[in-house]
Amino acid sequence: MPGPARAGLFIYACDAERIASFYQAVVGMDRRSTTSELIIIDSPDIQVMVHAIPPHIARTIPITSPPERREDSALKFFFTVPGLAQARETAASLGGEVFAENWRGPGFIVCNAMDPEGNLFQLREPVAP
Repeated sequence: MPGPARAGLFIYACDAERIASFYQAVVGMDRRSTTSELIIIDSPDIQVMVHAIPPHIARTIPITSPPERREDSALKFFFTVPGLAQARETAASLGGEVFAENWRGPGFIVCNAMDPEGNLFQLREPVAP
C-alpha cells in the first residue's frame, strides 16, 4: 500500500511480534515497518498497526494457551481471504483459531476467528452469489 493509509486498525498486543506475524500469515499481509513499540502490516485493503502494550501493563493481562475469547468488545473487524480451509490450518499452527460455524452472505462465506491473544475477528471467503 503506497503512501499513507486511508483507513486502518490498531491492535494493542501483549506480544506484538506474535500478533503481527499471525495476521501476516493468516490474512496474507506484508510488513512495512517495525519498531520496539509498533509493527505496521498491510494489504491492498487495510493497514494494521500492532502496538505493543507496555510491559508493566502487559504483565497484568492474562494470556492463556489456548487463548481465551475476549468477547466483551464493541468492535469486530473482518478480512477477506482466498480460502477458509487454509486460514483454519494457518491460524491453528500459530496459536489462534478459525471457528467451524460458517454463514453465507451476499458473495461470501464468513466465520468467526480468534488470534493468539483471544481477540475476535471474522474471515470471509469470496463465493459466487
